[in-house]
Amino acid sequence: MKVGIVGLPNVGKSTTFNALTKTQNANAQNFPFCTIEPNSAIVPVPDKRIDELAKIVNPDRIQYSTIEFVDIAGLVKGASKGEGLGNQFLANIRETDLILHMVRCFDDMNVIHVENSVDPIRDVEIIEQELLYADIQQLEKRIERLKKQARNNKDAKAQLEVAERLYEFLLEGEPVSSFKDDSDAFETLKKELNFLSDKEIMYAANVDEEGLSEDNEYVKVLKEYAKSKNREVIKLCAKFEEDMIDMSEEEKREFLADLGAEESGLEQIIRKAFAKLDLINYFTAGKIEVRSWTIKNGWTAPKAAGVIHGDFEKGFIRAEVISYDDFVKYGGEQGAKEAGKMRLEGKEYVVQNGDVMHFRFNV
Repeated sequence: MKVGIVGLPNVGKSTTFNALTKTQNANAQNFPFCTIEPNSAIVPVPDKRIDELAKIVNPDRIQYSTIEFVDIAGLVKGASKGEGLGNQFLANIRETDLILHMVRCFDDMNVIHVENSVDPIRDVEIIEQELLYADIQQLEKRIERLKKQARNNKDAKAQLEVAERLYEFLLEGEPVSSFKDDSDAFETLKKELNFLSDKEIMYAANVDEEGLSEDNEYVKVLKEYAKSKNREVIKLCAKFEEDMIDMSEEEKREFLADLGAEESGLEQIIRKAFAKLDLINYFTAGKIEVRSWTIKNGWTAPKAAGVIHGDFEKGFIRAEVISYDDFVKYGGEQGAKEAGKMRLEGKEYVVQNGDVMHFRFNV
């Protein structure tokens, strides 16, 4: 899973990236466009279940699921027309699965705002307007191509009809995600063009210390806006997230408790990103390795096995399955077997979040 951190210049994107990824490779400075090339880092997904499984199995190594964060340079009004190197930055966003939109929700005379004032809704609308404009431009080019192809190609003709309807829809200011069409032609368009306004978006409200313990007016306004769009708001203080980089787990919990927060920004982002993208984890647990595997909710056992290796899916016979709760309750695989809690499941089995699995397959 790849999460793109976007927003106006100087709203805390790079500071948040540094904190989330426990690195200092993103340049964080108090001026616009201090980031030009996108920084990216792959980080492990915290999961207490993995730690509990490891206590029982005592493996040689532990492998968490991972998430990739991409710190994308600040967008400005006119980005879709190339303002502030906008075209380059918009292209970087296309490669992400989910957009984490950083929004400034605090006052500080010492921190420059590119629009000279703090206004979360205005800031959000500037960015989302640019995503929409970029999609319109991309669709215009595709329509021109389809018009030539449609003269003697039935599929191109069907795509053209959908593309023209979508184009009119976007001109009304509506995102691709709101366009209703279940045709193959529309699915092909979405897959090939990777529309920016079709991506899942979460807002990260960057607040000061006071705003962390109690929602300030900026956060309240942003949450109301997000609710109208059916989107999540994650509240964090980028400065404090960075302060926690070198803390132990115990120190971090005490620090968060003192601030009136239960989770760090990273934990909130991962939990809500998984839910937004409808992802779950299953586990494999053996002496060599205890490992978490990320799949789409609703995948069957063979498809889930395929994320380990393609041969597992092709030659799938059946899966040995123990629920996480049973694995822990009975002290591991042997105890769960003796308690009758191991199940043999076939090709139609839909994997459940937290399943501990072992696959049988033919090479």
